[in-house]
Amino acid sequence: MNLEKPENGVSMDSTAPAYIVPMDSTAPSPERRPFSIKLWPPSENTRKILVDRMTNNLSTPTIFTRKYGSLSKDEAVEKAKQIEDAAFSVANNHYDKEPDGDGSSAVQLYAKECSKLIIEALKKVPKTEEKETVELKAAPVSRETVFDISKGKRAFIEAEEAEELLKPLKEPGNAYTKICFSNRSFGIGAAHIAGTILACLKGQLKEVDLSDFVAGRPEKEALDVMTIFSEALEGCNLKSLNLSDNALGEKGVRAFAKLLQSQKELEELFLMNDGISEEAARAVCELVPSTERLKVLQFHNNMTGDEGAVAISEIVKRSPLLEDFRCSSTRVGSDGGKALSKALETCTHLTKLDLRDNMFGVDGGEALSKALTKHENLSEIYLCYLNFEDEGAIAIANALKDSAPSLRILEMAGNDITAKGAPALAACISEKKLLTKLNLSENELKDDGAIQIVKALEEGHDQLKVVDMSSNSLRRAGARVLAQTLVHKPEFESLNVNGNFISDEGIDELKDIFKKCPEKLASLEDNDPEGEDDDDEKESGDEGDDNELESKLKTLDVNEDE
Repeated sequence: MNLEKPENGVSMDSTAPAYIVPMDSTAPSPERRPFSIKLWPPSENTRKILVDRMTNNLSTPTIFTRKYGSLSKDEAVEKAKQIEDAAFSVANNHYDKEPDGDGSSAVQLYAKECSKLIIEALKKVPKTEEKETVELKAAPVSRETVFDISKGKRAFIEAEEAEELLKPLKEPGNAYTKICFSNRSFGIGAAHIAGTILACLKGQLKEVDLSDFVAGRPEKEALDVMTIFSEALEGCNLKSLNLSDNALGEKGVRAFAKLLQSQKELEELFLMNDGISEEAARAVCELVPSTERLKVLQFHNNMTGDEGAVAISEIVKRSPLLEDFRCSSTRVGSDGGKALSKALETCTHLTKLDLRDNMFGVDGGEALSKALTKHENLSEIYLCYLNFEDEGAIAIANALKDSAPSLRILEMAGNDITAKGAPALAACISEKKLLTKLNLSENELKDDGAIQIVKALEEGHDQLKVVDMSSNSLRRAGARVLAQTLVHKPEFESLNVNGNFISDEGIDELKDIFKKCPEKLASLEDNDPEGEDDDDEKESGDEGDDNELESKLKTLDVNEDE
């Protein structure tokens, strides 16, 4: 910073006019000069030039910016104006105290104050590593392994935004192995930008999530976008691929043909909520050439049907290492259920099975029971709303009783199971000491069946957390026994007996049992104390039910918490 007095002694700006002050013509001195020059205040032009110089000093490489750091151009302009204004104020106050001087001392103070304030401003610049060599170093390479743009609201994305959003993927030497483009709807322009980038990363990518990435696009545009991504990622050695929530149908599946056909080491494949019809299921079976390493296969909320299930069963047969299989809400009936069950016999590594909300029926249940005898590693099984009825449920329970010793979650809600199926269920449950969740809701177990289930839970089951027996036509007696037994379990968290026929007195009794932990008793607002199970029970009342069950309760070793 150089604010030295110019040689002509007139001004810091040679173009600025001198300030001429006439001398008193009556003064007696014969040697008086005709005029004198004042150096203060500086002209507006001089002040502007000084601001420009300080802006340059704050934002360009100098010995001081290398030592302390520099400001951006915009920051430097604002800071320079602030510094000049502050320095002018200090110097002007000084000049006002010495009005008879020529202003030279004010000019010197002005320059000194500017220099001081510049150094102070640079010292406040946030520190970065190795300031003196920062210009010679390359930008740090991200070592993150996951690149995820799915956060926030669903949004359309076009070329310009894609260029900016995907910029980290273009950094040389980045370590990204997983990308998630879910929740952003790519147009053609954005797809071309992404495709070019992904083609350069295909050697390092292991997990790709393209779920819900064409939402709201016209069919032709969506299919073109899928094709662009498929071609860009062709040849990747992926471990996991998620194409869910894209309404693929057969056309969409075939748009991903190049990507699917090139996968030799795939371990996880997700095709949920994709409109996987019979034809689409066949296309998947055709285009995924090798599933020998597949461990996770998930179809959910599709319209696969029986014929589609047959195609999926072919994939399952080729997947001996399968651990997690989901084929829920796929409109699979008895024939498809039998085909899937037969295929599952080869999957002896299965740990999680989810077939909820299909139409297997009794025959499908019996077929599935044969497969379950081979699943020693099963820990979670979801078999709700499959129309098993008592016969199918009994077959399933008998199969599980002698297999799956580590079963933690058992769900068989909505299968029209009555007290007739309760003994088999109770025998099975008795063997599953590691159970954490039991869901038998929306059946017809009634008090007789519930009491048999409770007896199976008496011994052990210390890890049990959740029991759902809602909508089972339970009355006061059955609900009371459930509560008395479960409230003492060390890990227990929730009992649901809503939607039953428990009397007002019975509800008060339940609340009293859980008085020390009311949060563990689920809502009872949908309970119908006036409800009646069967015609032959009309007019009997809850007290009659309690008396009828008294002998059965005597066999239970239950102590109520007073």
